[in-house]
Amino acid sequence: MSLAEVTARINQIQGQLAALSGTSSSTAGGVAPGASGAAPASGGFAQALAEAGPQVGAPASAAQLGGYAGVPGAGQLTGADVVAQARRYLGVPYVWGGTDPATGLDCSGLVQLVYKNLGVDLPRVSYDQATVGQAVPDLAHAQPGDILAFGTPADHVAIYIGNHQMIEAPHTGSQVRISDVYETPSAIRRLLPTAAPAGAMASTARLGSAPGVPAPYSPMVVPAPYAALFAQAQQRYGVSAGLLAAVAKQESGFDPAAVSSAGARGLMQLMPGTAATLGVNPDDPAQAVDGAARLLRDLIAEFGRTDLALAAYNAGPGAVHRYGGIPPYPETRHYVAAVLADQATLEAR
Repeated sequence: MSLAEVTARINQIQGQLAALSGTSSSTAGGVAPGASGAAPASGGFAQALAEAGPQVGAPASAAQLGGYAGVPGAGQLTGADVVAQARRYLGVPYVWGGTDPATGLDCSGLVQLVYKNLGVDLPRVSYDQATVGQAVPDLAHAQPGDILAFGTPADHVAIYIGNHQMIEAPHTGSQVRISDVYETPSAIRRLLPTAAPAGAMASTARLGSAPGVPAPYSPMVVPAPYAALFAQAQQRYGVSAGLLAAVAKQESGFDPAAVSSAGARGLMQLMPGTAATLGVNPDDPAQAVDGAARLLRDLIAEFGRTDLALAAYNAGPGAVHRYGGIPPYPETRHYVAAVLADQATLEAR
């Protein structure tokens, strides 16, 4: 057994002991700084949790969760619901044994909390979560919202979001983040009804006049120009259609012919060099949205938080790294706040 495997096994045993003894997350360890160099204030996480909205339905009994193809209470949920809920916790610090986003979460604490907020009660530890619901044969058949388990017995779990990516709370010193599925899961478990197979065609009504778009789940359709392009990009790259629409609103006012004084072009205001790196024509709305979605996906993965990704989109990744967070530029700080506010408004509609 490798050192990493031994460490993971120790963490798993400690997590089980914490769960059995009722140890609170506040005593499981200090909040470790993430990639930004400083963990967000705990009040911010508590406020974010309060703003997450009311829970949906009553939790199903944990005793009901073994050996069947679905979970009571989950029949009306979709993968998009699970992914949207998981995204609320991006940037929360990893804390071993953590179950409270105000102080930190561990991997199984994150998965349990996401499903609890949607009315489904899961076991506390990863190896138990790796047995609930219905088995999925492999990643090619996975759909957003499935639980990915790693190790035998499972010592790590994550939530699949599509496009070979997942949301996870990986280890001490990190934050809840979007990651590539970096190894073959030892188990994939489905708690939701099976969605349309990947490659199935979504209807024009679901995608806002974008017929023929493959949809493993129904993407968010926002009340904004180019809604179909944003929905399509969400499906491909896992970046919220609401976030993409909010970026377009702030960047260009939804004007595909916009050109800034700095030379940024098009709907998503991509600089020519950035557009060339992404292999897109910034003046073509479809290509611009596709390129911006890929860019934001990578920035969210790099920084682990949407606000830092937006700061990097506006001021450049180097500035975010240099200041260990959102740079103290008035334009960038206004931009991040405005985009997040617009996203919340669009998604609320």
